[in-house]
Amino acid sequence: MELDKMDENDWKYHGEGNKSLVVSHLQHCQVLRLLKFPSEDSAHTRQTAEQAFRHILNIVDYSKYVMKPLLGEKYVHSGEVVKLPLDFVRQLSLKVQQERPELRCDKVMDTFSGCGLCLPNLTQLPLHHLRDHRPPICVEIKGGELIFSCKDDAKQQPELNDLIQHLRPYFPHSNGLYNGHQPGKAVLNEFIQVICSALLSGGDSNRSGEPRKVHLSESRPLCEASPFPRDLLRNGNHGLPKDSVLAKILQVQMLDNLDIEGIYPLYKRVEQYLEEFPKERNRLQIDGPYNESFMDTVKNCPTEDDGSVEYAVGKVHQYRVAMTAKDCSIMITFAPCEEDEEHQLNLEKPRFTYSISILDLDPKPYEGIPHQYKLDTKIVNYYLRSTQAPPPSSLYKERQECTLLFHAV
Repeated sequence: MELDKMDENDWKYHGEGNKSLVVSHLQHCQVLRLLKFPSEDSAHTRQTAEQAFRHILNIVDYSKYVMKPLLGEKYVHSGEVVKLPLDFVRQLSLKVQQERPELRCDKVMDTFSGCGLCLPNLTQLPLHHLRDHRPPICVEIKGGELIFSCKDDAKQQPELNDLIQHLRPYFPHSNGLYNGHQPGKAVLNEFIQVICSALLSGGDSNRSGEPRKVHLSESRPLCEASPFPRDLLRNGNHGLPKDSVLAKILQVQMLDNLDIEGIYPLYKRVEQYLEEFPKERNRLQIDGPYNESFMDTVKNCPTEDDGSVEYAVGKVHQYRVAMTAKDCSIMITFAPCEEDEEHQLNLEKPRFTYSISILDLDPKPYEGIPHQYKLDTKIVNYYLRSTQAPPPSSLYKERQECTLLFHAV
């Protein structure tokens, strides 16, 4: 990327989340991730150039030194911090504004620091892996709104019909009756099987972003998800292939073995210590830097509480890493690939080239722990109020017309 020759017309709006906006290059397989700030009073809330650079550098370091060793190099893309020309950023902001969803326009793009994060475009596959006119399909899994289920729903049908039409060219043998299914449902079932196969595959590549190949017939015919007992999960008996992306994410999620109720007292221990020794904040790496030393604290935290602040900090860091894994997204990009001629005639089901990546791996703020504790407390209290019958005294308070009279016997 030639930073001195940046042209906003070479980039297009790609998407955005709560904290950043992404644009993609029209020709190269690259994206730029740019920070966002609240639109109201943005002059006072924006970061300085140095603060923005440190913010993005923390994201890169956290991905490189913490999440990548835990989740696997082939699934995590750290990116590179770049300093963009301010004029380019301002013109780019004007260009993409009309394409942004209205619900996201409460925040504006950072046009003051010029700092950005350059990443590979994970919605694309390298051209030398594609031998077909059909473009890749990209699926992002985020555990939110239900898009498709086995239940028939009249409200979902128009969207499903549109999805089926897009998928038909990728599953041509399903256009007729297949395994007793109607054509439309057969296409959806095979589409889901490809996704499940990618999620359960360990892959055969150690290089990050290198596409892999999978047969449709390799996938499991049914969803085997079930509420495993917690003790079995702790022992690693989750039934997932060892090197699959789901197993990797689950392993990191289970770094939190105390939940917010157990972490909050340890957080308070750290806070009390920092009130007495504020200069220790840097040594304990409360705000980073996210490097090998931080990773050692996460991996080597004692299993037993010895009452020390070091133990408390270790468990808090583990909780933050686990919360990142609990809030991540999975992106699968796949496209049909051709077989060798000797295998092509005997192939009953299509074969796909795919890549799978883990996104949204930003560090969770240390200061977010008390907020999470309060939120969890509210949820628990609301649940208890909604599931427990009110005491008898409250029944009479709610019915003012009821009068209880006592008479002598």
